[in-house]
Amino acid sequence: MNYSYIPIAILAVLAIFVHEINGSSNLGRGFGDNIDWKTMDEGLQLAKESDTPMMLLIHKTWCGACKALKPKFAASSDIQQLSENFVMVNVEDHEEPKDSKYTPDGGYIPRILFLEPNGNVRDDIVNTVGNERYKYYYPSADHVVLAMRNALKKIKSNDEL
Repeated sequence: MNYSYIPIAILAVLAIFVHEINGSSNLGRGFGDNIDWKTMDEGLQLAKESDTPMMLLIHKTWCGACKALKPKFAASSDIQQLSENFVMVNVEDHEEPKDSKYTPDGGYIPRILFLEPNGNVRDDIVNTVGNERYKYYYPSADHVVLAMRNALKKIKSNDEL
């Protein structure tokens, strides 16, 4: 029996294993590897199954404003703590959903949207201290934290009706 292929097979299996581990942890994309990020499809399904609101972060790799938000977002212990109350979804570049409901006031980036567990976008949960023309743009972690708290209040009170 020829055993010369065993090292190659072991390396192939190891490469697949490493790719799988890194693939799931890379969903943070600089916005915080300590947050349990999901893909869009996983997020929508999990939100529905767990009756949990979803926070959707839409950004691009080439975007200056997105790059500026990353370290602020990643360093925020408040965002990390509040993220435990949401299904967190982080999409970039070609992963951006095409449906117009994800561009309620335009396709600028970065945008952060909050969704009900059933997938409905809550267009009333906006950056209340930001620019009126770009309601879903959050230039600082503090703005994101305010919106996350607001989303929890609004979505929870809506559930109790």
